[in-house]
Amino acid sequence: MEKVVIGGQAVIEGVMMRNAGKYAIAVRKPDKEIEMNVTDFIPIGDRNKLLKLPIIRGVVNFIESLVIGIKTLTFSASFFEEEEEEQGEKNEKKEAFGNFLTVALSLVIAIGLFMLLPAWLASLLDDVIGNHMAVALIEGVIRLIIFLGYVWLISMMEDIKRTFMYHGAEHKTINCLEAGDELTVENVMKHSRFHKRCGTSFLFIVMIVSILVFMCINTDTMWLRLLLRVLLVPLIAGVSYEFIRYAGRHDNACANGLSKPGLWVQRLTTREPEPDMVEVAIKSVEGVIDWRAYLEEMKSDKGKGAA
Repeated sequence: MEKVVIGGQAVIEGVMMRNAGKYAIAVRKPDKEIEMNVTDFIPIGDRNKLLKLPIIRGVVNFIESLVIGIKTLTFSASFFEEEEEEQGEKNEKKEAFGNFLTVALSLVIAIGLFMLLPAWLASLLDDVIGNHMAVALIEGVIRLIIFLGYVWLISMMEDIKRTFMYHGAEHKTINCLEAGDELTVENVMKHSRFHKRCGTSFLFIVMIVSILVFMCINTDTMWLRLLLRVLLVPLIAGVSYEFIRYAGRHDNACANGLSKPGLWVQRLTTREPEPDMVEVAIKSVEGVIDWRAYLEEMKSDKGKGAA
């Protein structure tokens, strides 16, 4: 039996889980009931074999995850709006355009804050230091400081704290399933809130890979330096994805050692969840996989292997 690789994301008072061509979002509504929404889709990578090639698949997966993430966040937020929207047919084209703008704006802000700003700040030291690799290293350190500072600041917000608790519930539930344990609240709560395939770890690896890549590029023209930072984002994201993919599929000293920094950062982006949050995460998993049948197959395969 092929191992199922489930990914997820915390949303507003809920959890989204994704498996192959399906993703499910479960949200704890203000009336305490759990609202479930399951969507079938064809992954972009399945539409063209070229999109499954190493590095390229990382870029495709990143963009697709960002789009799905925005959609699920929008869905979860709809239950907590102060004013109910008037009933009527949804304008799907308008919604799609709105999602596109949100994704585009998110990318622009992220690139500006985490790529261009550190490059500009480090460039102020060009004449003082006079060593390209040293300046590139300082740029990377500035980038890490901005990233960690940003994560720490938002982690202080009450609403974000609850989202980070759902993030912990998501990780615990996936860890429980991957360990072969039944998805009960009691079982899930015993597992770790950290996971090697986490998006936080991915972003941290992006920071590290960017240092290595930019240390290999030397140009004295400021506008060209900034342009290259933007143009190389897909390559950096693709390489980082391959690392996260490898680390998530292997349990050896190398993968575990290189995953440690990302797991440390997850101490900021995850919190220990409450039992009712775990219930929501379990519900979300049930939307994308029959976990009971999956665990039975796992036990059957182990039994055959032992025989």
